[in-house]
Amino acid sequence: MPAIALLAAVFITGFQQFVGWQYGTSGVVGLTLLTIGIKARNPTISSIGAVVLALLVTG
Repeated sequence: MPAIALLAAVFITGFQQFVGWQYGTSGVVGLTLLTIGIKARNPTISSIGAVVLALLVTG
């Protein structure tokens, strides 16, 4: 079980670094809002994060 948690943490950190490198600070903010919204089960915050990421990817 600890190995799975460690592997998940490494993957999430790597993905966040990739988003930060590819899309800058706005990408990290969007990803953070999306993650917080999903964990808190708040559809408003997760929707805002998803829209920010969608605008960065399409623009």
